[in-house]
Amino acid sequence: MLTIRDAEEIKRRWAGRLLEQEDVAARVRQIIAAVRAEGQAAVRRYTWELDGVELTAAGFRVTKKEIDAAYGAVAADLVAAIRAAAANVEAYHRRQYRGSWLEPDVNGNILGELCRPLRRVGLYVPGGTAAYPSSVLMTAIPARVAGVQEIVLATPPQRDGSVNPLLLVAAAETGVQEIYKMGGAQAVAALAYGTEEVDGVDKIAGPGNIYVTLAKKEVYGQVDIDMLAGPSEIIVIADAAARPDWVAADLLSQAEHDPLAGAVLLTPEASLARAVIGEVAAQLQQLPRRDIAASSLANYGAAVVVDDLPAALELASALAPEHLELYLADPWQWLGRVKNAGAIFLGPYSSDPLGDYWCGPSHVLPTAGTARFYSPLSVDTFVKKSSLIAASSSGLKQAGSHIQALARAEGLEGHARAIALRMEGEA
Repeated sequence: MLTIRDAEEIKRRWAGRLLEQEDVAARVRQIIAAVRAEGQAAVRRYTWELDGVELTAAGFRVTKKEIDAAYGAVAADLVAAIRAAAANVEAYHRRQYRGSWLEPDVNGNILGELCRPLRRVGLYVPGGTAAYPSSVLMTAIPARVAGVQEIVLATPPQRDGSVNPLLLVAAAETGVQEIYKMGGAQAVAALAYGTEEVDGVDKIAGPGNIYVTLAKKEVYGQVDIDMLAGPSEIIVIADAAARPDWVAADLLSQAEHDPLAGAVLLTPEASLARAVIGEVAAQLQQLPRRDIAASSLANYGAAVVVDDLPAALELASALAPEHLELYLADPWQWLGRVKNAGAIFLGPYSSDPLGDYWCGPSHVLPTAGTARFYSPLSVDTFVKKSSLIAASSSGLKQAGSHIQALARAEGLEGHARAIALRMEGEA
């Protein structure tokens, strides 16, 4: 249950959430090694061992017939909701797109940057016992806007060997070309190294459990990854104007994700903290996933009563949460004090689920304090850049003596001579 804890205790508890990684790292490495050595046979074996699903070679890749059937299985209002949310996500990410650029300088040199989309990316979307079509939208659409040619999706199959129809509809609506029934570390390994049935990709993106996260860490270097995402988390900073029932609902919206999820209220108002604790207890009983949420709150939840709002913002920035709600009378006044957060929600009506499903920014966000250096998944996630340098004769002459001096100071005479020969030739 949610209780009042002090700031230092919540720092320790949140830091401790990731200690479990070491318990599964060896198993992840074993799975990856097997997929590299055995290819698709290992993927099928682990799909049976870990997911309880036996797939034939023919049933491994989702067919057009399965996608067509999915549209028939999904209610029209849900298809409409997927399309409306997809439009919002696309509109937001089109604003992020930045193309190549060239600019001459005063010496006649032309400098610039060539921006190219990645050719082939693999998206991981959790599946099996749950379905997250929103995660398809939040990964596939930024990739498509970036111009990625081949978008591949991996998701664990359901017990009957199928993929949840909602996921298939979302994938079809967002331009995913290939969908594979595989999950966990074996899926990450197949995407990274390729198998007889799956061509390797250039980058893997998307959320997953601890096996997926550690597998992404292991294959980094063979491919790029978006980030190392841990359990979901939210911090709500609230003042006396906040409604306790709304704050409680937002905390529970993240606590229900995972027993390792973190949900914390920071407030200078002790009466608000007590009221939110009562609301959480009442609302918790109404949740189908109340056991998961209760475990999350008992271990990684808290209502922290701070001295003042500056102290709350300082603590929030130290924790660098995935989601940060500024549920304050004047949230814009305090925005400048936020140093680290994946997504920031301002005001009483900016509830976390708006970001999860609807507004447009990707909900694939840095967690576990990594918002100190990671950014949310975006169009830039799927773009690589090359610098462009086209020097003129006068530009080389203007810079040549300086370049030679720097090269010789570093003991690199070959560098210096490459410039000196050109200057002599232009004399």
